[in-house]
Amino acid sequence: MFTIRWFLFFLGFLSLNAAARTLPVGETAEYPKIRLAIADAEAGDTIRIQAGTYCESGLVVDKPLTLIGESGAILDGEGKEILVIMANEVTVEGLTFCRVATSHIEDRAAIRVKNVRDFLIRDNELVDTYFGVYLEHAKKGIVRGNRIVGEPTNEANTGNGIHAWYCEHLLVDDNYVKGHRDGIYFEFVDSSRITRNVSEGQLRYGLHFMFSNYDSYEDNTFRDNGAGVAVMFSKFIDMINNRFADNWGGSSYGLLLKEINDAEIQGNEFVHNTIGIHVEGGNRLRYLHNTFRQNGWALKISGGCMYNRVIANNFISNTFDLSQAGRGADNEYVGNYWSEYSGYDLDRDGVGDVPFRPIKLFSYVVDQTPEAMVMLRSLFVDLINLAEKVSPVLTPANVQDPQPQMEPLPIGGEEFAIMEQ
Repeated sequence: MFTIRWFLFFLGFLSLNAAARTLPVGETAEYPKIRLAIADAEAGDTIRIQAGTYCESGLVVDKPLTLIGESGAILDGEGKEILVIMANEVTVEGLTFCRVATSHIEDRAAIRVKNVRDFLIRDNELVDTYFGVYLEHAKKGIVRGNRIVGEPTNEANTGNGIHAWYCEHLLVDDNYVKGHRDGIYFEFVDSSRITRNVSEGQLRYGLHFMFSNYDSYEDNTFRDNGAGVAVMFSKFIDMINNRFADNWGGSSYGLLLKEINDAEIQGNEFVHNTIGIHVEGGNRLRYLHNTFRQNGWALKISGGCMYNRVIANNFISNTFDLSQAGRGADNEYVGNYWSEYSGYDLDRDGVGDVPFRPIKLFSYVVDQTPEAMVMLRSLFVDLINLAEKVSPVLTPANVQDPQPQMEPLPIGGEEFAIMEQ
């Protein structure tokens, strides 16, 4: 019985594919307008859009279709929202979308995906759109290989490049996003992955999480944004092998963590950021095999952060390696490389023989009085740091690395697997 059922299903599948059509759209094609082809198409059909500019907006796809654009196929929204997907199993590929105007009443988008699943948005170009790809109540979809470039003015008048709201099981992969409020925005998005994207030149964040759980972002680059990434009010987020670079400003971070629990921050590179990582209310976080190089602060931990482990990371040529509010008794620092470490290794096992205390007195002073930064390179600063090192009074004595490494760690190397336990 099982075999007969699947045989009949297979026959039906073949007949469905045999009946599927390709509907051409173009100035001299059978369909001069995209909306006419959509209206005439049946489930499983492909609409192939020839080169040309199509001034069409408010297009609604309400059946499983594939829309493919040939090189030079442009959809001009003339200020309005362009394409809304309201059916499962829809593919949009190879099209250029442009001119979606700012609205203070609605979040207009080039492509909106609404209450559907199993969609694919691939290899499109979105230029000068308020919101680029807007996903709401969407599941099991892929947004891959798109180029999304905006023309930002200010945060109030600029939307997000890829915006997801109440979604799950998404894959956002290999996109280039520039010139938006947030490059990628997740709110109430669970069990999803963000991989291999480049997000740069955003007014606010390259990537922004809110109330999202069991997600991961890996192998992405976040550079030259108002701030790199913000992960807020979320749990079980894996942040692996990303690069955070050149996020400068008075309140700029490579990575901002706020009210986040049970996360993994591993194999990332933080270079030339005002603050590499700033944490407020982060618990049970593990920082493993990251490199912090030439940041203002490498790692800045505010109050309410408990049971965190900072293991086998590189801290190289930062102005301040670590700032931590409170005494820090519940957090662990072990096996890191600190370029400021001046201890010795008599047994030549690669581990310093005396612990390293990464919080300098001057960093404590700057935390309390930011104006003191003007004295950074003065002899006075060197003297007070030396005095505190010899006889600690103000800095927390229990914030120390008992196993400081003598050489930079080969990040991701198997040599340090024992430290991961």
